[in-house]
Amino acid sequence: MGNYKGSEEGLKNIYVKRVLIKRIDNLSFTYRYKTRDIVKNYPIEEGIKLVQENIETGFKIATLFTNEQDLILEQLNNQKVTIRKINPSSKKTKVSLDHDHTKKRLIESQGKGYLHELKITDAEGNVYKNAQDKYKQINHYVEILSSLIKEIPKDKLKKVVDMGSGKGYLTFALYDYLTNVLNLETSVTGVEFRPDMVELCNNITQKTGFKNLNFVEGTIENYDSTDTNILIALHACDTATDDAIYKGITAQADLIVVAPCCHKQIRREIERNKASNELDFLTKYGIFLERQSEMVTDGIRAMILEYFGYKTKVFQFISDAHTPKNVLVVGIKGKVNPKKQAEILEKLKATKEYFGIGFHHLEKLVFI
Repeated sequence: MGNYKGSEEGLKNIYVKRVLIKRIDNLSFTYRYKTRDIVKNYPIEEGIKLVQENIETGFKIATLFTNEQDLILEQLNNQKVTIRKINPSSKKTKVSLDHDHTKKRLIESQGKGYLHELKITDAEGNVYKNAQDKYKQINHYVEILSSLIKEIPKDKLKKVVDMGSGKGYLTFALYDYLTNVLNLETSVTGVEFRPDMVELCNNITQKTGFKNLNFVEGTIENYDSTDTNILIALHACDTATDDAIYKGITAQADLIVVAPCCHKQIRREIERNKASNELDFLTKYGIFLERQSEMVTDGIRAMILEYFGYKTKVFQFISDAHTPKNVLVVGIKGKVNPKKQAEILEKLKATKEYFGIGFHHLEKLVFI
């Protein structure tokens, strides 16, 4: 449907196709706006009524493509309606009934009670307009973790801890993936300081029957991480990220995943000591100092992880459209190399001297 003259702001077209969802015929509607697409699925009869309503109330042209012929319905300026045939292509291909959006998502929206409870979807599993970005973020997060989890033997995936789990969006999704996609009996715990968030998440856990998922009230610093296989901390503020990495190292976790937030501790160190070096022309500007502090903070974190035998990766987590903090620091447990440890200590010392850093919080935790 095109040539829209209706009242909904930004709407340009609607594309409708038949799809099979859980072996049931549906009509999938893609509402195309100037800046986004929204997909909704309806039972056949309801979908046909919606097609009729949209043609009557806003769209002046509708094109129907079938395996036999193609038709165009057009409402002219004088309100007259015409229907004409288009010469079909001689090479008609069989139409796929696969639900494209379902295939692309590790976490489906349909049949997920926790997504409904978290206000991501309605009762039928349709993603709310204002929750599209959050739904994409959840899936992007699980996609990244799925590739990292593959590097860990399945028999080691016994205990996962999500530090600073908040409202639990990502914690629920990870548990769903481990349990319902990988078919693992993995225990997942969300650690959160705010008691109202803990109560909310545990209520949802009970409603959805996630027996190996629970949320506990507490801080990263005080949580006992013993026997943790995967430790995650997304957007733990400033040195709380260091506390989380330290908990992972002491637990000898197979996988440590952090998305750092705020880098105040190192920024204060750089500002206080004002080291003279080739980069001091940059750090006199606040915005450059902030970015430099972020890179130095996370670079030292990666070095310390490597000291303890972790293979490190640093890459983008989520685009800036979803969150301004988009660096993911990952440590995958490997073997400790004494020669490499000595080299790292020298590098760490030189780095601190160069930038005028008295200490790094994680360094203090693991070495003192």
